[in-house]
Amino acid sequence: MNPINGHASWNSIESLLLPSTLVTIQSLGFQTMTPVQSATIPAFLSYKDVVVEAVTGSGKTLAFVIPILQMLSKRDTKLRKYDVGAIILTPTRELAIQIHTVIQPFLDNMQDLSQILFIGGNNTVNDAKMWKEYGGNIIIATPGRFEDIIDRRKTDFNIAGHIKALEVLVLDEADRLLDLGFEESLNTIFSYLPKQRRTGLFSATQTEKLEQLIRAGLRNPVRITVREKNIVKQVNQKTPAALENYYMLCGFDTKFSNLIHFLKERKNLKHMTFFSTCACVEYFGNVLKCLLPDMCILCMHGKMKKKRTLIFEKFRKMSRGLLVCTDLLARGVDIPEVHWVIQYDVPNKTNAFVHRCGRTARIGNKGNAIIFLNPNEESYVQFLSLNQKVPLARFTSNHEVADYTQKLQELSKSDREIYEKGIRAFVSFVSSYRKHECSYILRVKELDLCSMARGFGLLRMPKMPELRNVNTSLFETVDIDVDAIAYKNKAKEKQRQIALKNQR
Repeated sequence: MNPINGHASWNSIESLLLPSTLVTIQSLGFQTMTPVQSATIPAFLSYKDVVVEAVTGSGKTLAFVIPILQMLSKRDTKLRKYDVGAIILTPTRELAIQIHTVIQPFLDNMQDLSQILFIGGNNTVNDAKMWKEYGGNIIIATPGRFEDIIDRRKTDFNIAGHIKALEVLVLDEADRLLDLGFEESLNTIFSYLPKQRRTGLFSATQTEKLEQLIRAGLRNPVRITVREKNIVKQVNQKTPAALENYYMLCGFDTKFSNLIHFLKERKNLKHMTFFSTCACVEYFGNVLKCLLPDMCILCMHGKMKKKRTLIFEKFRKMSRGLLVCTDLLARGVDIPEVHWVIQYDVPNKTNAFVHRCGRTARIGNKGNAIIFLNPNEESYVQFLSLNQKVPLARFTSNHEVADYTQKLQELSKSDREIYEKGIRAFVSFVSSYRKHECSYILRVKELDLCSMARGFGLLRMPKMPELRNVNTSLFETVDIDVDAIAYKNKAKEKQRQIALKNQR
């Protein structure tokens, strides 16, 4: 697999593209192709299967969107309303929505093609209505939803009866499709598709499991790998060259205070803060809203089903503010003008560090990323440099950081919901830390759980297996009857009081 570097003008492949495509490209302000685009588009347009590995934020989406549009438009027989010419499968609905958004300006300048979106969270009845009314030559879908749809033989869809004209299948973020357990769904979908097709597999990393998928689903593919090169240090690295990477050392008990201080100093910028668990997003997102009332703060994780799409679109349109999230948004999605990616927790998987960072410095733009580390986690910096080819610079602040521990505890005292979320977040974090891919560097036995509990603003240490042999006397329990803490939500508190009365 030969590395490819450098940028080329769109005019260099003008003969391969429709005039309407070039007009759209120019109107979107793309003056030159990124390396992944200049390497992939000609290969895909020569009707070859392609396997593309490229750093995050490198412009992979256009690298398959443009060939799809060209191939479908240049068919000898024009596609009819319900003829499916291309299928794009993505691991998350957010990425599917983003691809749909990227394609639409091109279709606005083309009168003979249409697209349709099938994703989880949408009502299948509405999906059927949309399909019946508009059809769709290009289907963008998440595997679970598309498997459900293609498996139906009823008149509401019968997609399986309309894919004989299929020209192209694209698996975007293919490694993550497998990581999320979609292998069985993919195999079901493959069984319905015609074998005479072009297949493109796009990912940020290559794994053995992915190789098995390549051998099963692609025919003699052209393999392309694209690396951005850091001109200054002259070393190939896996994060975008325009990205500045930092780490901050702070104790578990001062970590949250440092986050508040960091955000306050950059209140007019746009940030994404990654936490390791859904429970941590729920808790810290909640308390950040209370302590930073002047900042627009949104929360998003995988257990949120119906609200996710609205939250994602709102954050994309924001020019400043904060999105608190899990690794659900660590990959693939393109969010405009994110100034800082903040990794509050070390990601469970090594390659997730690179993917998180890639939410900023997209397609040549400048960006910054910072990870908060406890002093005994500092060896993670060297590990990233050696293992992921990601050098990090130490971040220091000359300003004094105010202690927010007491304010966190006051919030827990004032609302039982926050109190309970804090405990769940703490327990989930310790449990997640135990399962870390880098457990030989980040050892759960070395965690100062008392210091961490203070950093979470807990009122008392929870009961959990990890605390059996821990001396918890160093944790100062807050003198309060926790059973007396009420929910601010009056309906919820009423239900609690009824339950307590029934227990007596």
